[in-house]
Amino acid sequence: MPSASHDPFAEKLIQRLQWDDLDVDYLLRLVEIARDEDLAGLGLRQRPLRTGDLSTASVAGALRESAAVLVAREPLTACGLGLVPLILSSCGGRVAAHFSVRDGEDVSPGGVLATLQGDPRVLLAAERILLNFLQRLSGIATNTRRHVVALGPGHTRLLDTRKTTPAYRALEKYAVACGGGWNHRLGLFDRVMLKDNHLALLGFADRGRDAGAPSANSASRLAAAVMAARRTAPGLPVEVEVDCPDQIPAVLSAGADVVLLDNFTAPQLRRAVACISGRALTEASGGITLRSLRRLRGLGLDFVSTGALVHHSVWADIGLDWRP
Repeated sequence: MPSASHDPFAEKLIQRLQWDDLDVDYLLRLVEIARDEDLAGLGLRQRPLRTGDLSTASVAGALRESAAVLVAREPLTACGLGLVPLILSSCGGRVAAHFSVRDGEDVSPGGVLATLQGDPRVLLAAERILLNFLQRLSGIATNTRRHVVALGPGHTRLLDTRKTTPAYRALEKYAVACGGGWNHRLGLFDRVMLKDNHLALLGFADRGRDAGAPSANSASRLAAAVMAARRTAPGLPVEVEVDCPDQIPAVLSAGADVVLLDNFTAPQLRRAVACISGRALTEASGGITLRSLRRLRGLGLDFVSTGALVHHSVWADIGLDWRP
């Protein structure tokens, strides 16, 4: 089987979410939830009697039209700018947004992401909502970019996982794509993935690195599980996790499309790739860090996946500065 960069089947396993792939109604729901928790106490059992931006309402006199800029305080990869008009509209509108960069572009410290001009009451009500979304998503995109650079060029693709903030998966996977990563399965619906707990239910050996090769009975159960998956979900890829080299032959015999090599060392991964020898695609996962990614270069892997792209990301530092 050719490398991931030339194999059409490998291309079907991964994607990069684009902004147009996201459901506008879903985005509006998230924006409205964020707005209502800030302005109306959403999430509290006893909601406040008075709602709205009481700080701005307390300012005496009429407020004239104002302008503000969204500014990068540190190097970052921009993400989430498509939410800006939705947030401004949900807070009352009457503010225009003019963008200086696009999602996925790298921004230097002091760089302007967007200029906002209009009703200052809307700007002030929307400020924290804007920053919360942009800082979170740009943080994921920036962290992903660092991991992509650490992995280096080559046909091995860097994938995310389902370890995402509940209800924010589509946005966070979009942020990974903006940072140069690739999206693994979006949910339980788009791939059959037999992991350790599934295999334990099948009695596939005694799971663990010291368990040795699986018995003939457990190997036959695995083969039956793969065949059942193909009947139940025709057209979907079947991926099987292994956590010791002795399990690889049984997984290959079962006809898995992808072998997930969990917590293998770099030397073990090299030997595993040689053993598999193109009969299935290979994915390394478990304990992947910026440092270990460098050791995975040139091993011949098709994919490397890590949840750290999302759950180890730090919010990017973005500010909203008023313009005179």
